Amino acid sequence: MIDLSDLIPTPPPLQNQSRVYDLKARLDWGEPALTIVDVRDRDEFNISHILGAISLPMSELISRVLNSLDLARDIYVYGETDEETSIAAAQLREAGYIHISELRGGHAAWKAVGYPVESIPPATLTT
Repeated sequence: MIDLSDLIPTPPPLQNQSRVYDLKARLDWGEPALTIVDVRDRDEFNISHILGAISLPMSELISRVLNSLDLARDIYVYGETDEETSIAAAQLREAGYIHISELRGGHAAWKAVGYPVESIPPATLTT
């Protein structure tokens, strides 16, 4: 008997490090069971970030992520540099997260290939 699950294509499994193409392919696949975490400071995030990313700055990362994301959630993380990304991923793994992928090149690589970004406009001051 044929197992139908063998006939349904699936995206590649989450890797410890991913290229922007890998994340985009997974998003295009339409699999919503992932979270993109931007650990840059909030001002940088507000200027421009990967479409759909959430802001969890390094200084708040662990305290906020433990209250909002399941430990088995697939998480793609990126920072200002690959070094910052690696540090954030290590902190998440140390906190018990098991499906973490470091997005190599981060926001700059994502933007360089023309993938969608978004920004948060500054609040308008009223007097």
